[in-house]
Amino acid sequence: MAMAAALLGSDTNSQTHPASNRIARVDIVRSMPESEARWRAFEGPEYLSTPYQRFELLDAWQQTIGKHEGATPLIVIASGADNRPLLLLPLVVSRENGAKIARFMGGKHPTFNMALWRRDFIETMTRAEVDALVSAIRGQTDDIDVLAFAQQPQRWQNIVNPLAQLAGQPSTNPCPMMTMTPGCKPEDRVSTSTRRRLRNKERKLQSLPGYRYFVAATDADINRLLDAFFIIKPQRMALSKLPDIFSDEATKAFVRSACLAKLPNGDRAIELHALECDSELISVFSCVADGERFSTMFNTYTISDNARYSPGLILLRYMIDHFGDRGYRSVDFGVGSDEYKLTFCKEDEPLVDAFIPLTARGKFAALGMSSLTHAKRLVKHNPALMHMARLLRNAISR
Repeated sequence: MAMAAALLGSDTNSQTHPASNRIARVDIVRSMPESEARWRAFEGPEYLSTPYQRFELLDAWQQTIGKHEGATPLIVIASGADNRPLLLLPLVVSRENGAKIARFMGGKHPTFNMALWRRDFIETMTRAEVDALVSAIRGQTDDIDVLAFAQQPQRWQNIVNPLAQLAGQPSTNPCPMMTMTPGCKPEDRVSTSTRRRLRNKERKLQSLPGYRYFVAATDADINRLLDAFFIIKPQRMALSKLPDIFSDEATKAFVRSACLAKLPNGDRAIELHALECDSELISVFSCVADGERFSTMFNTYTISDNARYSPGLILLRYMIDHFGDRGYRSVDFGVGSDEYKLTFCKEDEPLVDAFIPLTARGKFAALGMSSLTHAKRLVKHNPALMHMARLLRNAISR
């Protein structure tokens, strides 16, 4: 065991476990460079993960927002007796209200938080093995008080997420989604009536010189779109009396770095889809995609008079057709029940939270986090309370 730790680096701890479960060894890696080779072992067809847990995306987050917020990597890698990896948990540790909390990397940017899994293991992992994993983490991280596993999908690609077994409550918000059947007609993805309505609106935009839909492929196009995004977004947020979460330099650096980062297949870690004309950026949506699902992330649209023609909805229709024609099976637009999402999404992807105390101090911290999430969910799902919350937020922002 000491030799294994030495091979993996001074910031790596390892622990072996009895053969009563298939997890023979658990390593704790505390730096992104040391974890990269083992992380990339999960990229093949034998493994399962969401696109939010790709190394390129989370490394960009850790080198920018993570460092800015003082979060340190805690990457948990479980292996079998044959030394093949079974799962990787991409966590970071930070101090919150006197307790040290381990959360999934990425902060508020990923919609889904999940481990990276070997397929044959995730499909058959038992509750005893889940408990053994938590026990192994507890045994090696005596400085961690709580494991906060928030916004976990209950299933991914129709495979049950074993760590969702630990969940004690639904997340604050579900995630609106739509299912697509490969090879179906476009009208089966977006109804004929919605298409007709959006086509009528788009005719106004089509008269603009240089009007087009496109996916940014070059660094120059990506940087140009982001330059415009960072100008338009704060103005759009101010009009809605909402805080601009993209205003700090660390977030801007993360967005740019992740959009420019290339995956091994040449695709970008975050794709940018846009409507533009010669004179302005009309609408932009970012997304992550994995061949099965695409999930949108940040977006904005023009503050010019062209905003009246619903450019965001038009762009989403283009994106749905773009991925639908490539055989994708589902799409989601992130958590929350914004009206534009419900135009396309008629289902909800349920998300669950688990707050697992590892120490005595952690019991109080976990209870506090669980209670806060429950309170937020009550407000979000009670129209009267939500109205009061909006009034209070608007009053504070003045």
